[in-house]
Parts: sequence; structure tokens; C-alpha cells
Amino acid sequence: MCNSDLAPAAERKWGAYSIFALWMSDTHAISNYAFAASLFVLGLPPWEVFLSLLAGVCILQWLMNRMGHAGHRTGVPFPVLARASWGVYGANIPAMLRAIMAVAWYGIQTWLASKALVLLALQISPGLESLDTGGFLGQTRLGWISFLVMWGAQAVLLTRGMEFIRKVQDIATGPVVWIVMLVLAAWLLVEAGGDISLTKSVTGLSTGEQFHESAIAVSLTVTTFLTLVLNYADFARFTPDHRAYRRGNLWGLPVNFTAFAVAAVLMTAGTVSVFGEAISDPVEVIHRIDNPWVTVIGAISFMIATIGINVVANFVSPAYDFANLLPKYLDFKRGGMVTALLAIVVLPWKLYSTPVIIQYFLGGLGAFLGPMVAVLLVDYYLIRRGRIDVEALFTAEESGAYHFRRGVNPDALIAFVPSAAVSAVLALAPAFSGVAPFAWVFGLLTAGGIYYVRSRARREEGPLEDELIPAGYAAAAPETESAP
Repeated sequence: MCNSDLAPAAERKWGAYSIFALWMSDTHAISNYAFAASLFVLGLPPWEVFLSLLAGVCILQWLMNRMGHAGHRTGVPFPVLARASWGVYGANIPAMLRAIMAVAWYGIQTWLASKALVLLALQISPGLESLDTGGFLGQTRLGWISFLVMWGAQAVLLTRGMEFIRKVQDIATGPVVWIVMLVLAAWLLVEAGGDISLTKSVTGLSTGEQFHESAIAVSLTVTTFLTLVLNYADFARFTPDHRAYRRGNLWGLPVNFTAFAVAAVLMTAGTVSVFGEAISDPVEVIHRIDNPWVTVIGAISFMIATIGINVVANFVSPAYDFANLLPKYLDFKRGGMVTALLAIVVLPWKLYSTPVIIQYFLGGLGAFLGPMVAVLLVDYYLIRRGRIDVEALFTAEESGAYHFRRGVNPDALIAFVPSAAVSAVLALAPAFSGVAPFAWVFGLLTAGGIYYVRSRARREEGPLEDELIPAGYAAAAPETESAP
């Protein structure tokens, strides 16, 4: 039931800056830039885009702080924390669903980074164009080489462990995109002669339409990061005190993400004046500048950014999730290699190029996030009031506090299954397209309500526990053999 990576954290070196850098790594992605820019392109004036995204990230900050409290106090990763609400074996259900999503997106992000590497290679050495033809399984020879180079570079980084990941994101993956973004924004402002409006809608949406799009923007902002809400304990477990993750979340989400959105929207508005059209892809902006040095520096920067988001959002969680499935044989590093290998097997370029798969497979799994988050938070805050027996999380004995029924908590399943099913229908069925962006809200509230009603008989009384939970199990946790 345990190995040294699943046991309570022995070292806690993730201070407020490391959590802030984590959010820089995760939010400074091309996808988030395009999301903020697309709201402007759809017709929201810049000030409404800023307010909508700020509202969304404030909701996220609240959720992250709640999950961070549990992760910090117990010192255990998400799949182990989930044993308290799902059962010592039942926890594998949310862990594997989270792992499936992460594996798919890990492969997709690696492939997207490899596309930037292809452009970089052709810019430096045009003679490589002969390799950018033919190939197999949907990739050219140069595409395969670039994909495997990015895959290998990430594997080297990821097998060094969480402390090495922290150091890299603190120095490189977080700050580097800000430098490029500020330079591009300054160039566009100069080229546009300062002619950038913060109040003008490019499509002339009515007031009602603007309100509807703003509400969707708030909801989708939360949805984008619900995966990290679910497994935020994976990071908060390494913080030295409550203030560290709270301050890191404050600077990394409302402050940093909103500032990033401001830069993205200003740049997009600037492209209207400079290029005569709204361009929501920063790589395309770099390409339009038509300077080889700008292309090289920009491609390298966005490759680093893609690696950063891949590490934070798509690697750490499945590494722990697979380790939780087979703790005797898999530790964090081995679980990470399973993730990386599966990311090749799924042929991510085929997933990404098939809208039906993206919508129904990944979108359907995403609809499960709200109910899974609800079960964890309701159990920790409203049922247990923070009173977790960390020792009992690592025992499969029938007398254990979290054995429930054959290692599975039926209350969690009864709350999750119908809530997730309806949430998935709302998210995917064309008839409900108008409410699809809010499906996670229904799933979260419904699952939380059902779980509370069924579990309130064992509700703890008294104030919420706040101090660290002492865990002697950390010292006694068996070591797995080092990965070869």
C-alpha cells in the first residue's frame, strides 16, 4: 500500500515562490494565450475579458487553497488522500481517470512542442526539408525525430524527481515566457502607434451576448484547471506551511494569470492594427515578424513553455497515480516512465487531429472532474473536518478506518456515478450545447450533495483541524528499488 514516494513528504521545500513558479509554468501556455485571445476575437471588449478571467481564477484560487490545506496537512499525494473518501482500493478509480486524461494530454503537448522543433530545425537548416516528407503512422521522418527528441528531453528531466522539477521551473519554465511576451507586446504597441482600444468589441456583440460569453469564459477558466484542483495535493504536500501555498496561489493565479491574459489580449488587439487581422496564436505572430532570430528565440521559448505545462499538469499526477496502483513495483520515477511510454502508444497527433475523439473521449472524462473534486472536498471539510488518520491510509486490513466495503467506499460511488453520467450528457450532447460549459458545476454540486447526505452519519464535530498531522509512517515506508 506504500512506497517512499507515496508516504508523507519527508522534505518540504516548496515555498511561495515555487508554487508561484508552478502556476507560471502551467498558465503560460499557448492554449491559455489562445483562450484569452479568442474571447476578444469573439467580440468581448478587453476589459470584459480581463474581468471574466479574473472571476474564474478567483474561484480557482479558492478551490486550490481548499485542496492545498488537505495536501499540506497530510503530506500525501492525491491518490493516497483519495483513499480517505473512496477507500484504500476505490481510490484507484479517480486516480486512473485522472491518469488517462494526463497521458493523452502529455502526448499531445509533447507533439505540439515537437512541431515547434520542426520549424526551428527547418529555420536553422533548410536542407532538412527532405526529411519532412513520407514517414509512417501519421508522422514524417523529421516529425518522428523531433517528437522523440522532445520525448527524451522530458524523460531526462522527469526521472530526476520532484525536487529537480521544482528547481527547473523556478529558474526556467516559469519566467522565460514572460520575457518573450513582454518583448512581443512592446513591439506590437510600438508598431501600432499605441492605437489599441480596451473598450471596443471587434464584432459588436449586444449587451446580453456579452454577458453570456463572459459567463462562459468564467466557467471555462475553472474547467481548464479542474485537473490540477483534483491533484493539487501532489504539490501542496511539499510546502512548509499554509502561508506558502496560499501566497503562491494568490500571486500565481489572480495576479499572474490575469496579467498574462492582459498581455495576450493586448497583443491580439495589436495584431489588428499591425497586420490588419486578429491573430490569436503567438507562434503565428512570431512568424509574421519575418525575422529568423525572432523565429528561433520564439520557438525555443514556447518549446520550454510547453515542457513546463506538460511537467506540471500532465506528468506529476499520473506518475503518482500509477505508483498508487502498484506501489510494490512502481515508484514516482517508474510511474512517470509508464506515463511517457503510453504517451507514444496513443499516437497523440491522431488524437489531436480527430475532433470527435477530443470531444467525446477527453471531453467526457473532463466532465467527471467536478464530481471527483466534490467527493474529496466534502469528505475532508464537511464530514471529517480535517481529521485524517494518515497511518490508516496505508493499511488494507478490514479493521482499517478506510477499508469500508472490500476497500471501496460505496457512498463515493453512489455520489459519483449518476452525477458524472448526467454531467457528461450535459457536456457532450448537442441538445445541451447552451449549458455544456457549466456541466462541471452540476456535477460538482450534485455529487457533493449526494455524498454529504449519505455520509453525514459519520460527520465529525468541532473546528477544522489546521496543524500538520504527525506521520511516523514516512520513516517506516518501504523503499522500492531504484529504476535502472
